[in-house]
Formats: sequence, structure tokens, C-alpha cells
Amino acid sequence: MAKGFTDDDDALLAELGVEVEVKKQLSRTPREERIIAGFEEILRFADEHGRPPQHGEDRDIFERLYAVRLDRIRDLQECRDLLAPLDEQGLLANTPAPSASDSDDLDDDALLAELGVEVAKSPLTELKHVRSTAEKKAADEVANREKCEDFATFKPLFEQVQKELDSGLRETRPFEMKAEIEKGRFFIVSGQKAYVADKGETITNEQGRTDARLRVIFDNGTESNMLMRSLQRALNKDDAGRRITDPSAGPLFSDQTLDGDEASGIIYVLRSKSDHPLVAENRDLVHKIGVTDMSVEKRIAGAHLQPTFLMANVEVVATYELYNINRTKLENLIHRIFEPARLEIEIMDRFGRPVIPREWFLVPIFAIKDAVERIKDGTISGYVYDPKQARLVSVS
Repeated sequence: MAKGFTDDDDALLAELGVEVEVKKQLSRTPREERIIAGFEEILRFADEHGRPPQHGEDRDIFERLYAVRLDRIRDLQECRDLLAPLDEQGLLANTPAPSASDSDDLDDDALLAELGVEVAKSPLTELKHVRSTAEKKAADEVANREKCEDFATFKPLFEQVQKELDSGLRETRPFEMKAEIEKGRFFIVSGQKAYVADKGETITNEQGRTDARLRVIFDNGTESNMLMRSLQRALNKDDAGRRITDPSAGPLFSDQTLDGDEASGIIYVLRSKSDHPLVAENRDLVHKIGVTDMSVEKRIAGAHLQPTFLMANVEVVATYELYNINRTKLENLIHRIFEPARLEIEIMDRFGRPVIPREWFLVPIFAIKDAVERIKDGTISGYVYDPKQARLVSVS
């Protein structure tokens, strides 16, 4: 009797001359049912993506699982025979010679093990904390660190970077490409600041991709000799991974206006005519460095009445016009460079209240000019001011 029909239905159909076919219900073993279910998942993937699942460490874990499963199915003649009626997309066309895996069961846990994946106790569709071999390797390389014996050399760099982040001279932005990984760059990975202290010779790996060995210093006093692509993978996999921008005031400024440029302000360097003993003894070294969006003449008008000008008249030593630039960031950048030489002086304002001006520095004018030129050519991030040598020195 056909499924869904009663004895009366069969009798009526017989009177109409319709032959009733009684189909035998096929009995499947649990293993065959599981193979069919697994192949149907592969079919759904191929239907959704328009292609068979593919191997590759950059692929989704489930796609990689399906790809391995499909290879195993193709390897087994019994599986091909079982699934041939379902294979409308021709996924079984590639049928390599049977291998030693013929006797293996198509168990998802076993397939995942072949992929180097740790399997959680939950069902496959609810896998949690599963990492591919490449991800584990990248994480291991980040975690495999040694004590940085010369960390004292790098500690001031991390402290300076934090100050620049706090002041807005630097920013954190999402990591985008390995081209950003260069010597002297800072990143945030696994919650720690990382500094690329050295980058070795570029090589080509087995996959034909370029790579290089790095010396990476971390702000907790450790270091790692890791590959550039390992750092790249760690940054890409870390939702909080970031690159730290170089200190910049914005677009470069020039001495000439180009079409479409708009004047943004002026850097001014002043020398005080104050009779304060500290200033009088270092007249040629004490300079005020500031940025204004008005004329310098207007800015210094009434200087003798303002504590910021040491309650004294001033002499204009140098000026530099700015175009299309963030004045505040530029001023912060210049003050950061000369922070080691900031003049500590207290002045009484006209009401007798003590004031400590913050824009005066004990630096020679040639050092200021050097800093301005390095800001122009974009190399300033590699220099700091050394009061002992009275000049800019390379941080490396």
C-alpha cells in the first residue's frame, strides 16, 4: 500500500486503472545518515556561495571543515555511491584514488583535529573559542616573549607615545595592512603597546608572500623576534588591535601659498626683554614658541601687561606661515619636542598673583629652526631635543 493512501483509496485508484506502486522504504545506517547530512551541508554552502568549499588558513572555519569533509567523501567509493543521487552540482566529480583514510569514519571532531582546531564541548554549530592553526601560531608568537634586557632604552619612547596620545598628537586607528608594519612604528596588540625596533631583510615564504623577521618590544618590558605576517595576523584577529599614528600636526606647511590653500596661522619665535635674572643671564637662549591665527604684531601687543610674555616687551626672532594645518596640534608637537628644555620660571601678574608661563624654552634658535624643517619634511617623529647637546638627536 502506498504511503498516505488507505485501502479504500487504493481500491478507487484500481478502478480508475491506476497502478499503485508500493515503494520500499530504504533503511539507512546511522553512519550513512550522518554522511548524507554532512554532504547536504556542503551542498547548501556551494549553493549559497556559488562554489565548492575551499581550503586555506584565511577561510572561515566551517568552510575549511566542509572542504576537508568533501575531500574525504571523494576518497571513499562507498560515500560517492551513496551521495551520487544528491550531487546535482557535480561536487563529486573530482575523485582521487582511495587513500589510507578509506577506513576512517567521517567524524567532525576528527576532521577538526586534522585542521589543528580545538573542539569545544558544544555542538559543531555552536563552536566557541575555536582557533585555526595559523591563529594559534600567531598568538603563540605574540605570547612567546623574552625579557628585553635593554628595555631602559625603549621605556622613554613608550612614555612619550602615551603623552602624545593624551595630547592628541598621536591617534590610534584600526590596523589595515602589513605595509604599515615598519621599523619605528607603534601598535596596540593584546592590550599592550608594541614597538617595531628592527625589521630584517624581506624574504619570500613558501606561499610566495613577502615576510620579514621583526624585533618587537612591548611596553611590559618583554620582546619577541616574530615574523611580520605573525604580527599582522595578531592585529587583524584582535578586535582591539590598533596602529598608533606618527605625531603629526596635519598637512605639511610651506612658505608659499598654493591654489586652494587657506592660511591657518603663524608660528612665532620671540625673545624676551625682561630683566628677570634668569632671562637676563640667558637672553640668547630663552625663547617663546607659539602659534597664532592673528598677526604677530597684534598677538604681542601689550606684552608687558601679560604674564604669558613674562610681563615684558618681546623681540620677534622668526615666523613661519602655516597653510591648511591644525594649529593646536602643531603647537603641542613643538612644545613636546622641546619639553626637556622648558623654562621653569614664576612671574607675578599685575595683580600680584604668581603665574608659571608654559611656552618659554631654554633652546638656541638654530635648534628651533631645525625642528621646523623636520616638521616640514615629516622626519620629526624620529627626533627628540637633548638639552645636554643643545640640539635635536635621533631616537634610534
